[in-house]
Amino acid sequence: MYFEILGEITEIEKIAVGPSIRELKRLRKQYGEGRWRKLKGVATVKLGNGRIRTVELH
Repeated sequence: MYFEILGEITEIEKIAVGPSIRELKRLRKQYGEGRWRKLKGVATVKLGNGRIRTVELH
């Protein structure tokens, strides 16, 4: 499903850091070394069917 983020992402929290990220090998191969973190946050989005919802993004 496609969506568009309509505002800022708020309430950002770390949910995984470094080796606890499952796709760390792919991320490093594609984008390079770095201090990788998986984050989550809340944002208002417009869905493909036109509905607007507040959702949690990962």
